[in-house]
Amino acid sequence: MKILDVLTKDTISIDLKATDKKGVLKELAAPAAKVAGATPEELVKILLERERLGSTGIGGGIGIPHGKLKHLDQLVLGFGLSRRGVDYESIDRRPTHIFFLLLTPEDSAGLHLKVLARISRLLKNDDLKAQLMRAASPDEILEIIRDKDEEF
Repeated sequence: MKILDVLTKDTISIDLKATDKKGVLKELAAPAAKVAGATPEELVKILLERERLGSTGIGGGIGIPHGKLKHLDQLVLGFGLSRRGVDYESIDRRPTHIFFLLLTPEDSAGLHLKVLARISRLLKNDDLKAQLMRAASPDEILEIIRDKDEEF
């Protein structure tokens, strides 16, 4: 499954304003909730529960908050960009700038892990991260990801 099979312009936020983890999760959850058929509060609760197990800030300026929902029938993917960076409690203790929000149905562990792995592989590319940081619109984000997503 390619990232652009599930990432849509409606779930892309290119100018996150939050200065902390919970704020970022709220901003990412708002557009994703519409697609997921859930409330933003429900999504934030699920995402914070997952964060209690360990930060989804994987280092290198990347955060991949994720969670599973019982009533969800499709994978939902969101994207957020914090140009300032956020203290997201990342493993490298550095600010996090690029976020992918992943929501999956509760019974889809295999798909959940495949998408997490694909996002992680994609974001190992420093050139891609630099391009995302310079992006000026959701359309540009989609185009940057499309170019690199084809390589995998």
